[in-house]
Amino acid sequence: MKHLDLTLTISQSIPNFPGSPSPQFIPWSTIKDDCYNLELLFLSSHTGTHLDAPFHFEKNGAKIHQIPLNRLVGKGLLIKIKKVKDQAITKKDLLEFERKNGKIQNSTSIIFFTDWQKNLNKKLYFTNNPGLSKSAADYLVSKKINLVGIDSPSVDLGIDKSFSTHKIFAKNNTLIVENLSNLEKIPNLEFDFIILPLKLKDATGSPVRAIANY
Repeated sequence: MKHLDLTLTISQSIPNFPGSPSPQFIPWSTIKDDCYNLELLFLSSHTGTHLDAPFHFEKNGAKIHQIPLNRLVGKGLLIKIKKVKDQAITKKDLLEFERKNGKIQNSTSIIFFTDWQKNLNKKLYFTNNPGLSKSAADYLVSKKINLVGIDSPSVDLGIDKSFSTHKIFAKNNTLIVENLSNLEKIPNLEFDFIILPLKLKDATGSPVRAIANY
């Protein structure tokens, strides 16, 4: 079995969603003065590759510490649909995938490769990214999809300031993983995944370590 890291490295220079703070690694203790090195971290809970809890957009939605492990470890289905600036993944795209590869099964975890991650260091990465249309989100919700991951900064189009897809998923208890990387290196449609957030009480999200096994 091979293990593939799907996680962006968090550093003080990692690109961030507009308006979010840049991560800070603040030196606190040193070997010279304290016999050990230690730093303080200051960062948004939605920094880098991260998981959105339903609570992010749903008042009574599950919070990060309430998400059961069986939703974070399992079988993933990779859907490769290359998209460009401001282009949505549509229900039609999903139906075409099913025509070629068979029906998406209920309760599946879906990971979308759009090839947008290559724009990570460009200004348009956060403002013009591809995402899911409302019709695609509704279709996945109808199949009770467990988790939706994507290699862009948001499951919503960058130009959608109402976060319509986030709201659909949050209302229906669908987990969201954003800013995944290295998806082009997964050789199969089906693979095992591990996506583990920090167990942060009452949080709306958390950076994760995301891994594909195949």
